Amino acid sequence: MKFQDKNALLNYKKKLRNIRNGNEINESETKKEQQARIKKAKKDPRYFIQTYFKHYCDAETPWFHIALMILVLKSKTIRALVRWGRGLAKSVVCDTFIPLWLWINGEDVYLVLVGNSYDKAAILLRDIQAEFEANQLLIHDFGEQKLAGSWTDGDFCTKDNRFIGKALGMGQSPRGLRKGKERPNLIICDDLEDKDTSRNPKRQDDVVRWIERDLIPTMDGEIRRYLHPNNDPWPRSIQNQLELRHPNWKVDTIKAYNQETYEPAWKEKHPLFYYKDVEDDIGSLAARAEYNHEKHIEGKLFTDEMIQWAKPPALNHFQLIVGFWDVAYSGKSDYNAINVLGLHGRNFWKLKAFVKQCKMVVAIRFMYDYEEGLPETVVVHWEVESQFWNDPLRDALKIVEIEKGRPLNIRIVERPRMNKYDRIVSGLMPYYQNNRIYYNEKERSNNDMQVGISQLKGIEPGYKTHDDSPDSDEQGINELSTYVRTEAFTPRITSAAHYHSHSKNRY
Repeated sequence: MKFQDKNALLNYKKKLRNIRNGNEINESETKKEQQARIKKAKKDPRYFIQTYFKHYCDAETPWFHIALMILVLKSKTIRALVRWGRGLAKSVVCDTFIPLWLWINGEDVYLVLVGNSYDKAAILLRDIQAEFEANQLLIHDFGEQKLAGSWTDGDFCTKDNRFIGKALGMGQSPRGLRKGKERPNLIICDDLEDKDTSRNPKRQDDVVRWIERDLIPTMDGEIRRYLHPNNDPWPRSIQNQLELRHPNWKVDTIKAYNQETYEPAWKEKHPLFYYKDVEDDIGSLAARAEYNHEKHIEGKLFTDEMIQWAKPPALNHFQLIVGFWDVAYSGKSDYNAINVLGLHGRNFWKLKAFVKQCKMVVAIRFMYDYEEGLPETVVVHWEVESQFWNDPLRDALKIVEIEKGRPLNIRIVERPRMNKYDRIVSGLMPYYQNNRIYYNEKERSNNDMQVGISQLKGIEPGYKTHDDSPDSDEQGINELSTYVRTEAFTPRITSAAHYHSHSKNRY
């Protein structure tokens, strides 16, 4: 192959040497022994890997490698988001082992390997190309496959014409991928996300639409497999947006370790406290994001240290509980955010969170459902900004009102017209800095609560992340802080009655 970069050529030659050195052919074996090996390799993924890819095998093959390979072989139209922790060999399994296992099982494979850029895709494709070129046992059992004139970097076809490999950069037009009558039947998008895309929701949405509308439709035959390996440490990613849009797709999630016992998922490779050492090296939050998919943003203004988890007082001991709804009409790009906040003494408590990309009726049902789970003595005062009070919102409220058989007590409020960043920072930062905001510890593992925290930590000068949840927080705490300033901490029943007497424009 011709390489534009000299280092790429040197690396490829080194790869070929490693592969050749990893296999030995028993010249004295019988034809029957060879056929027995081939037959077993077709049925047993672990044997296939341990036999033909010793140069990869520094440990026994774990169960989740085997499970995915079997699943992909059985399902000809699989859509799988492969969410394995960092270091669990998801790229090797998806990009190399699975395509070759399909091929030895008699399938014709037209692989399109998509990378964050074309150059990265070509690098990934070289791994499987090198196996065809240098894996002596694979060649011995299945024939020489390097085809002169069709063995270029990022684009190759095997001698038996049963394997085509093509590299493609993210967003690059997939039109023209047809080779004769052959069209792609295996598409693998490997590690599309990086730090730049993770900070750019619009770019993420563009890639999601490209995958849905351009990439996947290039497959039109009986076999149409799509794999998307990526660990998922970001609050928002291309992979988790695909998950939200396609709930019927397979999400194969493997966390690298148990956070309580530190038992590794790949026990055959890592000793018991391997990930405890990782946490000590890079910090537990960073380790859990990279290895266990726990979304984490390193806040610059609002930091992890500001988030205080504690057991809240009984709900009927709060002077006032409010829930402010930051509205998203379609829920496709923005989040419907409803944060339930309570005032106890001079402290604010975040009791419950709803932060989802969904239709308005789903958000309204949350308010009804939350109310229905409360003691009779507890009232939540729901609020919505007047600019959102229009026919679509009223229609959505009416739909759920009919479902539930009662109206929702929701108040329309005015908000000052000022820069949103200034409003959020000035409205929340002093209370966080003075340790007056607490989070309900029972909600620590709640996804909506964690998404809201990630949005809060994303607030910084020039931010481009979602701000729906912190916007809801600011309005709710602003309402509660007004109550602190105007009331003298009277008993809850009196204060609630006072609040009702001053409430206007309730639905």
